Amino acid sequence: MTTVLKSRRRSRRLAADAGLLVVAAAFVLPLAWVILSALDPHADLRVKPPDGLTLDNFDAVLTPEITFTPLLNSLLLCGGGTLLTVVCAALAAYPLSRFRSRFNRPFLLTILFATCLPITAIMVPVYALFVQVNLIDTMQGTILFFAASQLPFAIWLMKNFMDGVPKELEEAAWTDGASAFQSLIRIVLPLMGPGVAVVTVFSFVVMWGNFFVPFMLLLTPDQMPASVSINDFFGNRGTVVYGQLAAFSVIYSTPVILLYVVVARRLGGGFALGGAVKG
Repeated sequence: MTTVLKSRRRSRRLAADAGLLVVAAAFVLPLAWVILSALDPHADLRVKPPDGLTLDNFDAVLTPEITFTPLLNSLLLCGGGTLLTVVCAALAAYPLSRFRSRFNRPFLLTILFATCLPITAIMVPVYALFVQVNLIDTMQGTILFFAASQLPFAIWLMKNFMDGVPKELEEAAWTDGASAFQSLIRIVLPLMGPGVAVVTVFSFVVMWGNFFVPFMLLLTPDQMPASVSINDFFGNRGTVVYGQLAAFSVIYSTPVILLYVVVARRLGGGFALGGAVKG
């Protein structure tokens, strides 16, 4: 019986390992194609060793029109949208976390419903509204919509992290004369640094890869972000310069990777609340 059980466990372990390898291959193969094709002078759709190493693909795309201007537009749009999202999410999550009201649950359920709405379903009324208020083809209008579209999930995340900060710390600050806003800025947000980092990274990554919103709301080519300008690598007749596309993809992914590296320590740092409420 023991031998049979060990055999079954071994079979299950092998099946689980095989499944994990398949999932890993699904992620690794596209990444391998991007890296190898960026250095391949004769890149195509196949994942293969480069026919010689070259940096010509990077030289071809490192121009203001192709890379620098779109990346700057992306940084402005996503950076502004992320900052606005984090600030508004913190201000909205604080009363939901700290004060009890019969409207909290309906409000949270409404937010949850808002996260389920597909972006394509609301773009037509949003486009009509933006035309009326003269926000079409403006960076600030796109930033506002980016922030509004990310706020529901950001509020959910921020509230869950904020619930982990002991309220006793704020009560001590209130006793010393601090206002609710001061306790939020000086006590709650510093203690939930990992939570703020999670919301920041998540919001920035989602905005960074968003193609549909800037494609609909921006009309001037000089304002297009990199997520839209990458479409220019696909020709009208199906011709694609795969090496340059891969090189641009590597450059396009760099800011997201750098952001994650910068906040990685905070993401794994915990709340560091040990001993804060003793005595």
